[in-house]
Amino acid sequence: MSWYGWGDPARTAPLDPGLRDLVSQVLRAPLAESPPVAEERVELAPSRLGPGVGAALAEAVGADHVRRDDAVRLRHSGGKSTPDLLLRRAGRADPAPDAVVYPADHDEVLRVLRVCSEARVAVVPFGGGTSVVGGVTPLDGGLRAVVCLDLRRLDRLVSVDPASMTAVLGAGTRTPRAEALLAEHGCTLGHLPQSYEYASLGGYAATRSSGQASAGYGRFEDMVVSLRVATPRGTLETGGPPASAAGPDLGRLLLGSEGTLGVITEVGLRVRRRPERVLDEAWSFPDFPTGVEALRVLAQSDARTTMARVLDESETFVGAAVAGRPAAPGCQAVLAFEGAPAEVGARAGAARGLLSAAGGTPLGPEAAERWRRDRFAAPYLRDSLLSAGVLTETLETAAPWGALLPLYAAVSGALTGALEDGEGGAVVMCHVSHTYPTGASLYFTVVTAAGAAPLERWGRAKRAASEAIVAHGGTITHHHAVGTDHRPWMAAEIGPLGGEVLRAVKAALDPEGVLNPSKLIPDP
Repeated sequence: MSWYGWGDPARTAPLDPGLRDLVSQVLRAPLAESPPVAEERVELAPSRLGPGVGAALAEAVGADHVRRDDAVRLRHSGGKSTPDLLLRRAGRADPAPDAVVYPADHDEVLRVLRVCSEARVAVVPFGGGTSVVGGVTPLDGGLRAVVCLDLRRLDRLVSVDPASMTAVLGAGTRTPRAEALLAEHGCTLGHLPQSYEYASLGGYAATRSSGQASAGYGRFEDMVVSLRVATPRGTLETGGPPASAAGPDLGRLLLGSEGTLGVITEVGLRVRRRPERVLDEAWSFPDFPTGVEALRVLAQSDARTTMARVLDESETFVGAAVAGRPAAPGCQAVLAFEGAPAEVGARAGAARGLLSAAGGTPLGPEAAERWRRDRFAAPYLRDSLLSAGVLTETLETAAPWGALLPLYAAVSGALTGALEDGEGGAVVMCHVSHTYPTGASLYFTVVTAAGAAPLERWGRAKRAASEAIVAHGGTITHHHAVGTDHRPWMAAEIGPLGGEVLRAVKAALDPEGVLNPSKLIPDP
């Protein structure tokens, strides 16, 4: 992966001149080239890892799997949020880990945790490195040094149970490899977040990820049937039977723990047969409230979709402009149905009746198929915009259906109010991408002039949006996780007693506090 952008640097291209002019006009600001500095100019502090700890880590995983060179440390100096990329593009990799360690299995992870706990060295688990909320920023939490624990070598299919339709995989397995391994058994996970190409299964579990097909396959946490977790105190293994009443479910406590309570090394997952048919459809609605109401009716019906999302007017227009197509009025929705042919036909037919009655107009499959084809290109467009001096970032939340549109208005207004100033304008886009019988998510994308101080500019907007989310009954995060970015609002989300519970669990599993410090868990 690129050290200054999203993924493969070869997939990032300069902005099309026509699009560049359009962006400049809409943002009321001239665009200026803003390339990243040369890699050799990036500033990294010297490694603080003492020789004794380095030798102990080498004994734990092998000397070849403990790296302290600048190139490796730079590529583990944070995630892929716009602030992360702005810092690295400007030549700042602070903080950077003091070493990167590559364990091969669960036992080696345990040995690394034991060494670091005894030496009071922080450990930051690293799967695909795709966090956009500071989840893999190598903070030392006041400890002597920080080690990045890269889990890429934990990438095997441990077992498949075709009778139970479950599989156990190493936590470092990235999604394309997981799908290839499962395909050999005729199975799929059906988990397709935008980070699909790079993110790891352990990362999905640790952050309670949600993919584009969540309406049909569920969130990632719904797929998890067991976990194997390494902690400084030893091993925790959860799950196995299909259901249990043996007290609270410890697995649910570890899901979403973001590496602060333990390191997930193996994930047992419910798998599905690969679908015989995939049907994509696009729809148009006269306005966003009408489209949202249509998705509510659909989510509360028996016409189960695999995917359902509706874009607001701004995102519909911008999507067409980026693709070089004329924009249709109103809002676009994209739907998908997967399964056996007869089942897909029946569910799609029922959905069409509901959507038509709710004010929708069918557009056929082409727009939805195009959206699916371009799905993983959006982060590369962000790289191109950053190189042109344009700031773009995303944030997300979720709320009950009754609160969704007031929340949408409040967050949109907060972002616009924070960014519309003398340095330029802002475009705020939103879509509903995950629906439930009781509510849905809102996913915002912001494009604005970078200004003289882009980090401060985005920080101001992010704070305003987060305060609006909390004030209007939304969750501070639906699927991006907490990390450092959302931690200031965790106390409001879970309450003082909830914070005390998390701190007590951490003290039991990680008494020296070495696991991913300064993330997720609110201060007392």
